[in-house]
Amino acid sequence: IKKVSFSYDKGEPTLKNINLEVNEGEFMGLIGPNGGGKSTLLKLMLGILPVQEGEIKLFGEDISKVKNRSIIGYVSQNAAYFDHRFPATVSEVVSMGRVASKGLLSALTKEDSEMATQALKDVDMLRYKDVPLHHLSGGQQQRVFIARALTSRPRLLVLDEPTIGIDIHAQEQFYTLLKTLRNQKNLTIILVSHDIDVVAAEATTFACLNQTLIYHGIPQDFIKDDYLKKLYAHDMRHILHGH
Repeated sequence: IKKVSFSYDKGEPTLKNINLEVNEGEFMGLIGPNGGGKSTLLKLMLGILPVQEGEIKLFGEDISKVKNRSIIGYVSQNAAYFDHRFPATVSEVVSMGRVASKGLLSALTKEDSEMATQALKDVDMLRYKDVPLHHLSGGQQQRVFIARALTSRPRLLVLDEPTIGIDIHAQEQFYTLLKTLRNQKNLTIILVSHDIDVVAAEATTFACLNQTLIYHGIPQDFIKDDYLKKLYAHDMRHILHGH
């Protein structure tokens, strides 16, 4: 991401001159206050919003020219608010990832089914394949949504507030899963979160955004310095908590 700025409807800039590089295989935590531009930056990185100023490249190619979007696996914040009335089994939800990759009019093949099965194995949810999604816990549902993203065999996995609504034990299992997936599949991971302490313990790099890029580096240096005040624009205390 090089010299990227963005405004909605020609108003005040939501993002100002963002320069950020994520290396292949990294686990980057992206934090910042509400309204600080995190969601906008994600949408630009995913090609959902057009780049107005600057440039964004994905694996060396301009984001606007990337035709194979299946190299990006995306788990949106909305996944946490899945409509529990929707009558779908775990297997059906994960298979939707193949539909998204191939197009609505494409019939699913035996290979697609095998890829969905493998994705469920990767997140240790295969035994639940015939269970209705709404019968699962929040942590289990989040694993299903990650499996759905993995069916496209992505090189980059983007997760927006993935631990909303799940308990501490499920969060621990979730981050263990991310480590395993990153190591086994050489995934690059970008995770958006408000939980500074937890992300600092899990991520290899930290990016802190409040319209401008406040910090980019290792989490340990962020915690040691006075970046919280810069990030949230007022005095704050950092209270460590275990999980």
